Amino acid sequence: MDNDSSFDIIIVGAGLSGINAAYRLQQQLPHHRFTILEARDVMGGTWAYWKYPGIRSDSAMGVFGFPWHPWPYDTNMAAAEDIHRYLEDAATSQGIDKKIRFGHRCKAASWSSEEQRWTLSVDVAGADGDVSTKEFKAWWLISAGGYYSYEKPMPAVIPGIENFKGEVVHPQFWDNSKHDYAGKKMVIIGSGATAVTLLPALAKTAKSVTMLQRSPSYVFSLPARDRIVPIARMLLPLSWATWLVWWKTMFTETLFVAFVKNFPTAARKMVMGAMKAQLPKGFDLDKHFNPSYPVFDQRLCLCPDGDFFKALRQGNCDVVTDTIETVTERGILLKSGQELQADMIITATGLFVLVLAGIPILVDGERIDQKINQRYLWNGTLLEGVPNSGAITGYTAGTWTPGADARTQTVIKVIKHMEKTGATAGMPYLNKEERERLPKKPALKNSSTYLVNARERLPITADVGPWRNGTSWVIDMFYLLFGSAKSGMKYTVPVKAKRV
Repeated sequence: MDNDSSFDIIIVGAGLSGINAAYRLQQQLPHHRFTILEARDVMGGTWAYWKYPGIRSDSAMGVFGFPWHPWPYDTNMAAAEDIHRYLEDAATSQGIDKKIRFGHRCKAASWSSEEQRWTLSVDVAGADGDVSTKEFKAWWLISAGGYYSYEKPMPAVIPGIENFKGEVVHPQFWDNSKHDYAGKKMVIIGSGATAVTLLPALAKTAKSVTMLQRSPSYVFSLPARDRIVPIARMLLPLSWATWLVWWKTMFTETLFVAFVKNFPTAARKMVMGAMKAQLPKGFDLDKHFNPSYPVFDQRLCLCPDGDFFKALRQGNCDVVTDTIETVTERGILLKSGQELQADMIITATGLFVLVLAGIPILVDGERIDQKINQRYLWNGTLLEGVPNSGAITGYTAGTWTPGADARTQTVIKVIKHMEKTGATAGMPYLNKEERERLPKKPALKNSSTYLVNARERLPITADVGPWRNGTSWVIDMFYLLFGSAKSGMKYTVPVKAKRV
């Protein structure tokens, strides 16, 4: 195997998680060779992929950005194009861009205990458009490809959708060059973060926008700009200002999440009161914004400066809570008998969630990914029975990046332990008795339909010891600093390499 295709560590995915993982490897494991395989021809992951109107972050950029690369603006929830530029700048500033191999789509990964290495089958796109298959070897494999499929959304049964004579588009496949909504009647099917983002953006030029939901969601407003940022940067050196803003934002978020989870009744009352204060006078709060679940049982929808509520007050927007009887040629007929006229229907019905980027994973010839819902997750990162491999994901009830960073550093902690002991392989391990004793819980307890539907494709947790999937940066850092790299792990140490 030539030096160009054999590495110590391979990262799959050049999005936010992959770029951050590359930085941590450079800083903490500089003696290891690594590369990043990116299927597309551009870095940025989600922020280079989604194109629908209004696409933005729904987390404060003070912690959504990297702690090692200051977010250059005072915007709290930033537009996708700004985040994409930021990621490119972050990667370039650290030379990470030179580590990325674009047009390299990993098709399968196979671990050999005999070789103590991974073999990756990779489709490589040539300059002429031709695709060839190449093998890569790696000691460690880090999957940073996110948690949803780029190829397909969550399947949604919409009766009669084939009857509609207008345009039907899923936000995941929005193309600004093809979809013109100016002056048109729009219906968005869905009530999650995508729908809440779309409505105010479409309302600027559409004739009308209706958000059709089966059940309500919580929508919470945050300031569009962080007023502390310009003050901190004016008074302090940039590194100090970045540190201050990061800790201030993380402290605020941690307290808010803890409050919501520990005092659900008070949290519900607070969020409901905030929504009522911003809705148009006479708007039916109990019907349209009164979810049946506690806050954070599903992801809280955030909007900058209440843009969602402002759109509802401007006259051309509405929210309808009902179920679909059938789609007609001109719109949607509801169970109540009401018919919504539409020129375009946007199906914001959810993502097709998966882990390990949907790549077939084999360990000594056995397919692992097909029975992933029978395997436990170790500290939110490593999968039971899979050697030298980590999956990098973030939080669903908090900002993504701190969680992704904690998981990356968990992988690095395991690698450092292996170096110290001379181990060539390490994997989470449970004997039969331990497995029978542990409870079986979903890795993601969020009750959103698209995540519930994905549980058969996700690992399980026990919320005991290392068999957990953290939801708090504070708790994850505690385990990272004080937890053992040996608990729940099985290491392969060659006899000649064993150390006391």
